[in-house]
Amino acid sequence: MIRLNQVSLMRGVKPLLEQADLTLNPGDKIGLIGANGAGKSSLFAMLRSELHPDQGDIDFPAKWRMAYVAQETPPLERAAIDYAIDGDVNLRKLEAELERLQAAPETADNGLAMGEVYSALADADAYTVQSRAEQLLIGLGFTLDQMKQPVASFSGGWRMRLNLAQALMCPSDLLLLDEPTNHLDLDAIIWLEDWLKRYTGTLIIISHDRDFLDAIVNVIVHIDERRLKRYSGNYSAFERQRAAQMVLQASAIEKQQRQRAHLQSFIDRFKAKATKARQAQSRMKQLAKMEELAPLRAAAEFTFEFREPVSAPNPLLVMEDVNAGYHTDGGDKVIVRGINFSLQSEQRIGLLGVNGAGKSTLIKTIAGELQPLVGTSVTGKGLVIGYFAQHQVEMLRHDESPLWHLQKIAPTVREQELRNFLGSFNFPGDMVTSPIKPFSGGEKARLALALIVWQRPNLLLLDEPTNHLDLETREALTEALAQFEGTLVVVSHDRHLLRATTDQFIIVANGKLEPFDGDLDDYKDWLFQTKLGKGTDVLPAAGKANKTDFPQSQPVKPAAAAPVPDVDRKEQKRLEAEQRQRLSAQRKPIENRIKRLEEQMAKLNARKAGIDEELGGSDIYEAANKDKLKTMLTDQAYCTRELEQLEGEWLELQEQLEALAA
Repeated sequence: MIRLNQVSLMRGVKPLLEQADLTLNPGDKIGLIGANGAGKSSLFAMLRSELHPDQGDIDFPAKWRMAYVAQETPPLERAAIDYAIDGDVNLRKLEAELERLQAAPETADNGLAMGEVYSALADADAYTVQSRAEQLLIGLGFTLDQMKQPVASFSGGWRMRLNLAQALMCPSDLLLLDEPTNHLDLDAIIWLEDWLKRYTGTLIIISHDRDFLDAIVNVIVHIDERRLKRYSGNYSAFERQRAAQMVLQASAIEKQQRQRAHLQSFIDRFKAKATKARQAQSRMKQLAKMEELAPLRAAAEFTFEFREPVSAPNPLLVMEDVNAGYHTDGGDKVIVRGINFSLQSEQRIGLLGVNGAGKSTLIKTIAGELQPLVGTSVTGKGLVIGYFAQHQVEMLRHDESPLWHLQKIAPTVREQELRNFLGSFNFPGDMVTSPIKPFSGGEKARLALALIVWQRPNLLLLDEPTNHLDLETREALTEALAQFEGTLVVVSHDRHLLRATTDQFIIVANGKLEPFDGDLDDYKDWLFQTKLGKGTDVLPAAGKANKTDFPQSQPVKPAAAAPVPDVDRKEQKRLEAEQRQRLSAQRKPIENRIKRLEEQMAKLNARKAGIDEELGGSDIYEAANKDKLKTMLTDQAYCTRELEQLEGEWLELQEQLEALAA
């Protein structure tokens, strides 16, 4: 169990936490949320003992093994797979000890020691570690050839994947993940989501991906107003509870304001009358003692919208027999071949495909940054492209200001108009003329979006636009894209954004562009059948090709797949809904019991903490307090025994829930 008791933390002159309390139970999967700069990463640093609270205590079992993702990756010549296995520190120590013993002279003691090491290696699953590491790296997007390459040969984003692999390879009781999806694409995120669902330890995760949180966590801890507040359930449940709290708090404030107004009215009317003076004085004291209720502060809402395009050509773009790829010294490198594709006005397309399939190459070819290797690409008259590249933030001039960047694309517009526009993207005051180098990743991404919005595009090409964006800004982008009046093609690992803003999917697979007749759940199934599962080369059952979008293309049929019965879609959904209802009915009494157990454990922990604090003092051991000491020791033993029983029942119920979910 993790317990924070009256924890306060300052960073510089900024208070992050003030007398914060929190209890987390073993096996909880916790989503840690809060505004940028609220102290999420600092809380992680305290759990890792890299920071220490200014006041209060953080306790969790000393025997717990902790794993977390390193932020730096040295440019090693070590193979990627060996680097990933290095995450199992205990295994590497055993291997080193075995190597030492094997190099030593043979003695009876040496032989016994080697036997113990071999036994410990078996307990550490040393004989399956290679295959486990391969499966893990494949899930994170590495090929078997890449696993043999040195760490130094990978870019920064891929090195962060290797650091994540190290953390997942480490056997742990507590796993801390700070924005693990930032350097992953959708296929790797889906794999990681599945892995974390099966993780048996305690997980604390910081993420701005609401679908990711919804699928994994059963507890939300919200850092707000320098306090830690625990909510049961996933992120969507937190939003519902938070909204209900705000409604109740607003009602309570309104009621209090009416009471205060009534008291003040009585005082004003009767304080000068001798017969009512005592009552007026009483009301004045009552008013003075009435604690002012503060409203729950909603997260600062940031909204924007894409301006209406000046023109709407139709079609916007037509590609015929195009091969997309790169010119190299050794000849053309084709990534996607035989593209027959057109973009119509107001289409909203989500582009799917596993890592390295060619999604970014296709986007660059549509944007005109890459010329077709063969074939023709014709654009409509009046086409205005807004292109957000995967590394758009790095393309900004970090020594220049937001105003400078906007003036570069709008040199004839009045400065005040540009300032007003940038202000609508949360660049107020001096910030608009300050160099962007110290800006956060989210602020730089917001600037890149502002520059696109200014150009009033009729075709938006977005390649991972949510990298670095917090939950509020992601939601603002999602709403703006949903109302965008032009044509949209988006690659994103944010499934909430994809669901809300697109109405059809196409997939880059096996070097070809194909229609994908399915939703994101179907894509997940396909992913586990192919890259993450058996490795079969099967696309999910596709519907009829859209002749306008793919005039020369037919959907790929499932290869070597068992025939699928022609089940009525509505009947299937009805049966699935009934199954969910049955599971919900089975889960509810277990979840209610778990909730009561958690409340009882929290009370017992608070009681035991008070006893421990008194027993920690010297006065209690004086002769005059002999009877009190005896009573407190009895109470301490009772609390310890009760907590063990409750925790045992809690763990059993958690296993029952996992069995139902299986």
